[in-house]
Amino acid sequence: MKTIKNILIVILVFIIGFAIYVGTRPSEFNFERSLTIKAPAEVLYDKVNDFKNWPEFSPWLEQDPNAALSYDNTTHGVGSSYSWAGDILGEGSMETTKTIKNQSIAQKINIIKPFEASSNINWTFDAQGAETKVTWQMNGDQDFVSKLFTVFMGSIEENTGPDFERGLFKLDSIIQRDMRVYSIKVNGIAEHSGGYYLYKTTSCKFADFQKKMASMMPEIGAYAISNNISFAGRPFVLYQKWDEANDAIIFSTCIPTTTRIISKEPDILTGQLEPFKAIRTTLIGDYSNLKETWETTMSYIESNNQKMDESGPMIEIYIKDHSYSSNPAKWVTDVFVPIK
Repeated sequence: MKTIKNILIVILVFIIGFAIYVGTRPSEFNFERSLTIKAPAEVLYDKVNDFKNWPEFSPWLEQDPNAALSYDNTTHGVGSSYSWAGDILGEGSMETTKTIKNQSIAQKINIIKPFEASSNINWTFDAQGAETKVTWQMNGDQDFVSKLFTVFMGSIEENTGPDFERGLFKLDSIIQRDMRVYSIKVNGIAEHSGGYYLYKTTSCKFADFQKKMASMMPEIGAYAISNNISFAGRPFVLYQKWDEANDAIIFSTCIPTTTRIISKEPDILTGQLEPFKAIRTTLIGDYSNLKETWETTMSYIESNNQKMDESGPMIEIYIKDHSYSSNPAKWVTDVFVPIK
């Protein structure tokens, strides 16, 4: 009997000691993972800010693809939320509590099953030129049950950190895919009304065109704004020469105006387009697809027994550009090829 009593005392001492050990574990946890992604902060922020996008990159939903998801009436911005219930994930919900547009998102995650717990989730989007450093952070309190879990299963960071890394990797892949999406549609014959425009002309190699055009167009726009000149439409590029054999292109960046303007700058001139008939093709997507857009238009002209007017204006009108969205998949460009 005395032996049994001693054994029970030892067990009790062990339990008390173990409970004290568990109790001395950290009462809070805080960890983060970061990844630099080649994409604008706006695009990444918009993707994470809408819970309907989470199944695309969530590492947990990937583990339980059959989990039932329920969304609130609002799925993006402050007050939005969604919940889940699955055999692997258990039950829980997440709510967005604070946002700073294109910079940060704060969220609250509440787990109901297999155990009750709540934590804070924070996203930050640090724009760094053409790239964005995305940081996914998690913090919260650890009650006794949580501390007990970490004793046997490892810290929350050890268990969840790899999931964050997987989620950021998937986010990167999805964003790159989304930004490459594009479509080309030949709209057929169109009548361009022509009109006056301010322009600036230069020449360059094909590889330098985008950079050259991007630096010139703001100059024309700034001149018009500083001189209170009204725009008569969207900016466009007028091609004078397209010489692939010699890797040379001559073009003008243009701003349409309501009237003929006498420019005060020697390198900014005034032109006029006469009304002309053309085949209009619309590109929705990145400018890297413009070559295909032009080729598609030329093929359409040939296959539909039309004749290109080589003396007419060849233009690209930037209906929606980077000023509309940082996501190139949302850019809209109209190509006009003149026909006889």
